[in-house]
Amino acid sequence: MNWKENARKAASLEALKQVKDGFVIGLGSGTTMDIFINELSSKIKLEELEILAVPSSIQVELKAAALGIKLTSLNEYPNLDLAIDGADQVEVKTLNLIKGGGAALTREKIVDSSAKKLIIIVDEEKLVNKLTHSIPLEIIQFGVKATMDKIRKIGGKPILREGSGKLGPIITDNGNFIVDVEFGEINNPEELNYKLKMIPGVIETGLFLKMVDEVYVGEKNGKVKILAKS
Repeated sequence: MNWKENARKAASLEALKQVKDGFVIGLGSGTTMDIFINELSSKIKLEELEILAVPSSIQVELKAAALGIKLTSLNEYPNLDLAIDGADQVEVKTLNLIKGGGAALTREKIVDSSAKKLIIIVDEEKLVNKLTHSIPLEIIQFGVKATMDKIRKIGGKPILREGSGKLGPIITDNGNFIVDVEFGEINNPEELNYKLKMIPGVIETGLFLKMVDEVYVGEKNGKVKILAKS
């Protein structure tokens, strides 16, 4: 394990303390969540907990099921006790973040917004003073070039995300495309989010704004720092 994986594992173990017996929890997607789900499975078995989990992607659903974690859905439990997720970048002052590297951002946002408390797990390199990461957008396949043109008109540089295991664009669990858009430094994420969501064809953005309660930050020194919303 490199230091980042160790840091994320330490932060995952700390976040795991928030998971209580009888909880229904939302599981985000991505590499950090892989680590968390492994630890969650161990905790459930060791402490004989009754936990139900709502996965935010098919990948997480398959992994959690393979580890024996009991799964449910938002239709069964529309209000979750807790959601845990990762992020590509977190703005320290606001706890606003960008995510969607795993192409599951729409389902993640639905799950994360349905929880009483949202905890994000990152390593310290994901913390920034201003968001600068490219913003993933989930867009419908129809008229993709027209949608990308409209994104350019508001100052973005969109790139259609290609798949690594198949030729052509990545297809989301919802059957849509992912476009990664560079904007440089983002000074007004709320305004940008609004502009993007007003473009016909854009389903959801990777800007998660005013949603996070706590960020568990794994540091190089092995310690975990907790940032809470002010």
